[in-house]
Amino acid sequence: MKRKYLLFVLLLISLSAFSQARKGRDTLNVMQAVIVGGDTILVSSIPELNIYPMVFANRWEHWKYRRLIRNVKAAYPYAKIAGNKLKDLDLRLASMRNERQKRQYIDQTEEQLKAEFEDQLKSLTVTQGRILIKLVYRETGNTTYQVVQDVKGNFSAGFWQAVARIFGSNLKSVYNPDTDEEDKMIEYIIQMMEMGLL
Repeated sequence: MKRKYLLFVLLLISLSAFSQARKGRDTLNVMQAVIVGGDTILVSSIPELNIYPMVFANRWEHWKYRRLIRNVKAAYPYAKIAGNKLKDLDLRLASMRNERQKRQYIDQTEEQLKAEFEDQLKSLTVTQGRILIKLVYRETGNTTYQVVQDVKGNFSAGFWQAVARIFGSNLKSVYNPDTDEEDKMIEYIIQMMEMGLL
């Protein structure tokens, strides 16, 4: 009897693996199993999920949180694009030896980015722009000021810093979710977005 039961369980496991392979076509999911007291138990690990209790003091606090979600959703995709474009730019510039060629490539890339994103970025609010500045730091490890300074030089970095200060922003802002409450909430929102929960 035990032998028939064991064969039945093995058949189920192999059918499950076969059906999973059929779904993915090129992938085969191998499941681990543990036998406990004659029972076969499938073992699977799930990704870690940090849950922060959302307790708001009043409706105003809840409204601020909802607004922060909206602002992060608007700014985050541009920060991801900026991080990827900057990595690509660094790789291409590293392969070039001629400074003139590098400058031409930077100017060409800048024109392409302006054509593609200028109108969209102009539609961001001041708050979304401030969040974007922090998220660029999150994606690149450098402040927006440092990025502009490295790519366009000191004069451009100083000019854009002055423009940002007029609008109440700072290109030298860093992203620190360990100490800053707003950054902690932004990080939580990003994690929820990446898991598809927001």
